Amino acid sequence: MNNSSEANLADLATDPRSTGGRALRRTFVGEQGIRAGWSVLLFAVAFWILQTVINAVLGRFVSLDVNGPAPLSLGLLTEFGALLAVAAATLMMALIEKRPLLSYGYADNHKLIRLVTGGVFGFLCLSALVGVLWKAKLLVLDGVSLSGFLAWKYAVAWGFVFLLVGFFEESLLRGYAQQALSRGIGFWWAALVLSVVFALGHLSNGGESVLGIVEVGLAGLVFCLSLWYTKSLWWAVGFHGGWDWGQSYFYGTPDSGLVIKGHLLASHPAGSPLWSGGTVGPEGSPLIVPLVIMTGTGMWMWWGVGKSFGEQRRVCSPPEQHE
Repeated sequence: MNNSSEANLADLATDPRSTGGRALRRTFVGEQGIRAGWSVLLFAVAFWILQTVINAVLGRFVSLDVNGPAPLSLGLLTEFGALLAVAAATLMMALIEKRPLLSYGYADNHKLIRLVTGGVFGFLCLSALVGVLWKAKLLVLDGVSLSGFLAWKYAVAWGFVFLLVGFFEESLLRGYAQQALSRGIGFWWAALVLSVVFALGHLSNGGESVLGIVEVGLAGLVFCLSLWYTKSLWWAVGFHGGWDWGQSYFYGTPDSGLVIKGHLLASHPAGSPLWSGGTVGPEGSPLIVPLVIMTGTGMWMWWGVGKSFGEQRRVCSPPEQHE
């Protein structure tokens, strides 16, 4: 190497602009692309901008401020708009990272069966909680509010709305954000952080309580557990939708403090609001905690221990004898 080349390398090594540029790049970019924290921040900002624009457009045609039970049309518009915003933000990050859009929680060979079974289990778990509250005289069922064609119409329509709710909330907090943050701090720390965010996101709901917020966070961790075992969000989306549909439409109870127009049964809380859930609804009752633990244990037994046992049997079983 000649003297001029050595001088150029020395100048490059001591050039503050070069070292500063490298340091700046290391701040934002790692071996796997944009660092986890910046990725989540970029995703959150994109979602916030898109959601703000969509709400501004919707606000020119309908009023987004509702006092009292939410009408079906408003629920459909707002949830579709929210899902559109999170889908667009996820698509933006997918293009940046050069990955398929469905790779953030929706690449599953058993999509339909997970969605349906999740929905059924969500409704059954909610029904078990309602049954306990009813037997304990903490919830009073006042009778049927809808019948005939109207009952079926609202059942299907609200079912679609709450399916949108499941897709939106799971995609927002356990889709791209969960995967990106897991790169930086690990799956379960990311799950804990995003479950806290999930809980705090319900603070704006009228009628919420501190206990209800804590229990929303616990539910978020259960949804993360299903993601951990199934590697997809389909089961969680179904459970989320089935649970909300059961509360809001079928039993006519508040859902995190929110009530809707057009529900099958009429009901109201009774006794101590601490135990009944009061204005929060059934999921505001501390009786939900054993249900959450049982649901998590069931996941572990079915997808964790059960799967491992099945794999062990396949590995340890003797080869078939052929004549």
